[in-house]
Amino acid sequence: MSKSASIISALLCTFIWGTTFIAQDTGMQNIGPYVFNSVRFFVGFIALIPFYLFLEKKNTIKIITKDKKRFLILSFSIGVFLFFASVFQQVALLYTDVANAAFFTIFYVPMVPIIVFFLFKKKIHWSVWPSVVLCVIGGYFLTNFQDTTVRLGDTLVIICALFWSLHIIFIGIIIEEFNAPILIGLIQTFVVSVCSLIPGLIFEEFVLVDILSQKIQILYAGVLSGGIAFVLQIYAQKNIQPAPSAIIFSLEGVFATAAAWIILSQILNFNNILGCTFILIGVLISQLVPEIKKN
Repeated sequence: MSKSASIISALLCTFIWGTTFIAQDTGMQNIGPYVFNSVRFFVGFIALIPFYLFLEKKNTIKIITKDKKRFLILSFSIGVFLFFASVFQQVALLYTDVANAAFFTIFYVPMVPIIVFFLFKKKIHWSVWPSVVLCVIGGYFLTNFQDTTVRLGDTLVIICALFWSLHIIFIGIIIEEFNAPILIGLIQTFVVSVCSLIPGLIFEEFVLVDILSQKIQILYAGVLSGGIAFVLQIYAQKNIQPAPSAIIFSLEGVFATAAAWIILSQILNFNNILGCTFILIGVLISQLVPEIKKN
């Protein structure tokens, strides 16, 4: 897969992720977040099966036999991280709007190098710290602090961003060692579906009529985002350097906000737009300054 094809994959992935916020938000009119998540990722799992059978199955044994145990541990871990990230994000949409959820989710960009430092003892570039400050300032302007329910939703999304960070970090590790993106996607979607099923059975109800009433949202969030987009992410992280890939992924918030304006009429006020600007500047500084220094 060429570099240009990887960039296109990352852009398409980011567009799908951003617009999926609308499906996630409107898909809970008749079902709860755990049911939505479980069904969504199971649909994604089913959608990936034919791609795996026709494109990757014949090479799988050769790829994973060098360390099958490590492959399974990493794949399961990635699935668990994705479960927590997607669940916190899905529940947060009950308490905050699409624009807030989308922009707070991109906190994972400055989080990634910090987590890498503490987990793997890798040096943090100085530019990370001002980017984190800008993101916090942006979060202040973006959040409606007069509404405690919105604050709760935004807090949940920030927790979600932490798990997105872990997911991105470990995707980078596993795809570097095992070139099996579709199989990794299959495993992680199945893990998320099963993990979401448990709280769904305990706290909510699986009613077929209600699930079918949200079929459009589930199919979009399941087939495109839960299945195909995450495989595109894996391809992108294998072939694109961290700086451009992080910048592309950060555009998820821009796509989500544009979609929220057009479809849900969730208009941002001046302070919200200012907050978005601070966060995007912080994201760009954390990723671009180290690259400029190299050149």
